[in-house]
Amino acid sequence: MTTNLPVATEIIPMVLQLQPAIALTEDQFYEFCQLNRDFRIERNAVGELVIMPPTGSETDERNFNLVGQLWVWTKQDGTGVGFGSSGSFTLPNGAVRSPDAAWIKRDRWEAIPMELRKKFAPICPEFVIELRSESDNLRILQDKMQECIDNGTQLGWLIDRKQRRVFIYRPNIAVEVLDNPKTPRGEPLLPGLVLDFSQV
Repeated sequence: MTTNLPVATEIIPMVLQLQPAIALTEDQFYEFCQLNRDFRIERNAVGELVIMPPTGSETDERNFNLVGQLWVWTKQDGTGVGFGSSGSFTLPNGAVRSPDAAWIKRDRWEAIPMELRKKFAPICPEFVIELRSESDNLRILQDKMQECIDNGTQLGWLIDRKQRRVFIYRPNIAVEVLDNPKTPRGEPLLPGLVLDFSQV
């Protein structure tokens, strides 16, 4: 007897258009997200809500490993603060995005008033990582990475586990693609950061 295993298909996030009927303030959007904690909710630059289902267990385990590697380097380096996939940031273009991992220079982070840090802080991280799962649409993640670069991110890694590639984003430079790299490095922005690609 042959068992057919389910094949992972790409999932397109649900996009809810609210404007002009409803225009959520920053506080209202934050409260909406708190009321719907089971979903990963972002907001794009035109005010549409982008709702993604929770990740699968395998992807979350790999994301945990990814964040763990960034955490170790951040503690050793000491010049910045790191974030996991639950943290959201309000970018200069008005979008609210939640990268899978992020890093911000400590002086920039500490310059933000404490009350703003408790919600979706108005800052674009210097470094962001997106980890593509089996069901993630690559084009959507590429657009998200480019949006971060356009809003001030200095280095972005889009890790495509499906094709075993890493897309490296930097301002004013063509996207670099590494095929099955062993250890992508963070220089010059993040000296000494080395990712063990086998763990993600």
